[in-house]
Amino acid sequence: MRDIGRRSFVTAAGAMATVSAIGSNAYATGHARDAATADEYVDVQLLNITDLHGYLQGAPGANSVITGTGGKRHTVGGVAYMAAHLERLRAGRRNSIFFAPGDLFSGWEFDAASFADEPTIEALNALQMDFASAGNHEFDKSTVFLREHMERGRPFPAVGRDVSFTDSTGHRFRGANFPYYSANMVWHDTGERVLPPYNIVHVDAGRGRRLPIGFIHLTAIGTESFPGSYQPQLRTLDELETANRCAAALKSRGVNAIVLSMHDGAVAGGNFESGSNPSGPAYELALRVSPAIDAIVTGHWHCAFTMMLPDPKGVPRPFVEAGCYGQIINEINLRLDPVSGRVIRELTTSVNHPNTREVTPDPELKSIADYWAGYGARRARTRIGTQTASFTRRRNAMGESTMGNLVADWALWAGGRPHGPMDDRGGHRNVPAELAVIALAPRVGAAIIAGDLVRDEASDGVVTFGQAWNAVGFGDPIMTVTVTGRQIHDALEQQWAPTPGGGMSFSPLAVSGNVRYTFDATGRPGHRIDPADVLVDGEPLDPARRYRLAAPSYTLINQDGFSAFTGFTEPVRHTRDFESFVSYVRARRRLSPSEPNRVTARNAHRPGAHVGSVAEHQQQLLRADANHVPRPEVALRAALTGDAEGQRAPGGFRVPC
Repeated sequence: MRDIGRRSFVTAAGAMATVSAIGSNAYATGHARDAATADEYVDVQLLNITDLHGYLQGAPGANSVITGTGGKRHTVGGVAYMAAHLERLRAGRRNSIFFAPGDLFSGWEFDAASFADEPTIEALNALQMDFASAGNHEFDKSTVFLREHMERGRPFPAVGRDVSFTDSTGHRFRGANFPYYSANMVWHDTGERVLPPYNIVHVDAGRGRRLPIGFIHLTAIGTESFPGSYQPQLRTLDELETANRCAAALKSRGVNAIVLSMHDGAVAGGNFESGSNPSGPAYELALRVSPAIDAIVTGHWHCAFTMMLPDPKGVPRPFVEAGCYGQIINEINLRLDPVSGRVIRELTTSVNHPNTREVTPDPELKSIADYWAGYGARRARTRIGTQTASFTRRRNAMGESTMGNLVADWALWAGGRPHGPMDDRGGHRNVPAELAVIALAPRVGAAIIAGDLVRDEASDGVVTFGQAWNAVGFGDPIMTVTVTGRQIHDALEQQWAPTPGGGMSFSPLAVSGNVRYTFDATGRPGHRIDPADVLVDGEPLDPARRYRLAAPSYTLINQDGFSAFTGFTEPVRHTRDFESFVSYVRARRRLSPSEPNRVTARNAHRPGAHVGSVAEHQQQLLRADANHVPRPEVALRAALTGDAEGQRAPGGFRVPC
């Protein structure tokens, strides 16, 4: 590499800034291509993955293939292959740091999710993860679960059934060998941080010297109100202000090399090996956040790109995201001044390495993944109850189904459960639900019921763990909230909506077994139900009275198309849906379909009577391989294609998960 003076460094950086704003290759300047020969600097390798979501065996479905330069396609995924690639990348590197900007656990892979995501932590420990930012899904259960169980290994009842399973080494779960951080997740009432905001890693500068690198960690804004991580006791602070404040704090401590690891992302083209036309909240932040930050590593949006963007002073710095589900390992190489410890930005490089399956899988990680797959298969066959007959999603003329009624009864049960040792304390008083509703064919999004619960005649009606787990849920909690009788009435009215051409759509709500109501089949949308014809425990619905209602989180926050519940108060979070439904089957022991008589129609045979048409495609939630299509994956497709209304983050960007 030719000698480069300070003046030519600055000139090269400025020349790249304009190009980087619309996308460039991942070199700060042309000189960075030869930076490996810059022996006078301290070399630091940053390796990161994001949004693994517990997919240990491989990336699911279409996510298992990614596209790079020239349209080349790569089959990717699996922690055993990732370990092999990491070993190659780390070879000969004195300073290598492996971290992640969130959503490593809490996902939809049965082999991990059904074991409280302990398999994911075992795999990450074996991969030698150094630390991680907390993503929104790390809060899918509770802060107690994250800190006490996942980080520290504290067991909760019941050991071996709910948590603390025997791992591939024959030991009970011992927790992560790495810590979690978040600078902007705080307790709602006190403003105190839930996790430490940043960490400092000291790297080997030779001759006994150590240089500090600071890592700032951000959790996606609004995490506390996302469907899966709905946590009314938490709130997220502004990302830009928080990052700038942490950068200043690190500088005051003598840290001159700073990396931002943020669980919020962007879209930057379809080539994982580069980046173009970026947009999204992380991109907006990257253009404005403190120039003291030398690299920005993102996640959450399940996108893949690597590029250089100018900081507010026009100096390029890496802006990267490593896809999802173990598709990619991103590598950023920093060169530090051996005296000051500052990053020589002009020599920074970044590359996204596909986690291809063309290498020999690491035997230890393969053993871990295979162990949990086998354990999962055995657990799926475990008996948890019996059923006297099949429960199906086949609806009668009123929109009722035996499966819908079963799930509504479960929601009422779930909304009355006392909190356990894994739940966060404080917040609103846990007043049990008085009724429950479940969207069977929501106008927006997909239904919570993923399949029928068919009676197995050969086993005399045994219900297995796997059957129950796969029948209901997305990994989102049941919430109990306070609403008025008027809101309940209005939500029931919102089942019907006019369609172009004078038609009427019908998005039926299942109601719990203590509710009965009648609608007028000749009425127009919005005028089909008299509150007096809605009975809760035999009493007419009082529009002015306050009721405790149980429903999935996404229904209550209007992601199913029922805006009437907006403005609910006193929210209390309960267990995630598939885990809770399994507990319900265990508690009931024997399931019997109820008579579908909770909804009746008045004037059903008069001219002009019409129940409405249901969009059947909205209930197709299983892939061809019979696995769930994760709700976040559906939302991400909507975010990228604009084919559905998604939740919007500040600034108008859709939040994918």
